[in-house]
Amino acid sequence: MTMKKAISIACTTALAALSGGVQAQVSGGVVKIGVLTDLSGTYSDVAGPGAVQATKMAIEDFIAKEKPDFKIEMVSADHQNKADIASNKAREWFEREGVDTATELVTTSVALAVMKIAKEKDRIALMSGPASTPITNEQCNDVTVHYTYDTYALANGTAKAVTKQGGKSWFFLTADYAFGQALEKDASAVVTANGGKVLGSVRHPFPGSDFSSFLLKAQSSGAQVIGLANAGADTTNAIKQAAEFGITPTQSLAGLLMFITDVHSLGLKATQGMYLTDGFYWDLNDETRAWSKRFFGVQKKMPTMVQAGQYSSVYHYLKAVKAVGTDDTKKVMAQMKKTPINDFFAKNGQIREDGRMVHDMYLMQVKKPAESKYPWDYYHVRQVIPAAEAFQPLAQSRCPLVKK
Repeated sequence: MTMKKAISIACTTALAALSGGVQAQVSGGVVKIGVLTDLSGTYSDVAGPGAVQATKMAIEDFIAKEKPDFKIEMVSADHQNKADIASNKAREWFEREGVDTATELVTTSVALAVMKIAKEKDRIALMSGPASTPITNEQCNDVTVHYTYDTYALANGTAKAVTKQGGKSWFFLTADYAFGQALEKDASAVVTANGGKVLGSVRHPFPGSDFSSFLLKAQSSGAQVIGLANAGADTTNAIKQAAEFGITPTQSLAGLLMFITDVHSLGLKATQGMYLTDGFYWDLNDETRAWSKRFFGVQKKMPTMVQAGQYSSVYHYLKAVKAVGTDDTKKVMAQMKKTPINDFFAKNGQIREDGRMVHDMYLMQVKKPAESKYPWDYYHVRQVIPAAEAFQPLAQSRCPLVKK
């Protein structure tokens, strides 16, 4: 059953505050943001209630700092990782509830479904949680922003690092849906390009709970590295069961999409030494720490990159609406694309013509228990991967919007 929570935040300001600014022509005087996420399933820790909280923070901060002359409302719903539920909710929001933008959208199948509805209804889709590169390649459109990360960036960080460290033979344990398949494809290309070899793969149902037969196939392959092309609870369960079956440390595991909440759940003893690629770390600098501690004060967990990216994308969207004085999709998208993103999440971030927001990514290595000095002190930052290297070059794009 779909869960829905509505938060209405109104802002009125004196006309004097608008001197020299653009008089807003927002439809109905209200900008309405829909957060469509996994509130109860596999990705609820990664996105879920934390993404709703991040959106609320973005709205509150925008009102306090930018003092818009329009109201802002937020609604949220649980898509249950099902494309049909997500499509129906997005259509309802756009057609009957006046929602201007559907946001977050973790799970690739959900994202691909909703971005089509957004295009049909001339609304904006802001994607923080989904990862698959087809979103900005074959399936791209001009109303979608893929904001936080993607499978190309994940593979370009983790798979490259592990292969260069000597993990030359790989076997993939892959979630059997669009995201897992895209991650396996991108990681396989990176492994091969860096002198490694892919010995095989096996696909498990999404979501999964019993990985025993799949892990035994990976073990029998003799591969040095078992690449986990999954995420959320699927990844943590696979890691736990690999340890139970004695597969590790004989064979190494590479979590191709791991979040800080996964490391927290598993503990440093189980994850120490693992490499992962992330778009955000709460303990990176004073700005990330300040925002993350505010988030922690409510959620009692440090934010994932999905939740931090959700805040950043919503704030960037609202700034664009204020700048152009309207919620018109074409005008807002043009403003978002021409305006650099500079906040605690990204420095000199830019939304390209294919909808990909490019920014620096980070290669992390999980600390040993003795190296962690305080709660959530989990990562060594081993490499900053510049935006130009982290994401697929436009020259390789298969997006029809990209002119070549």
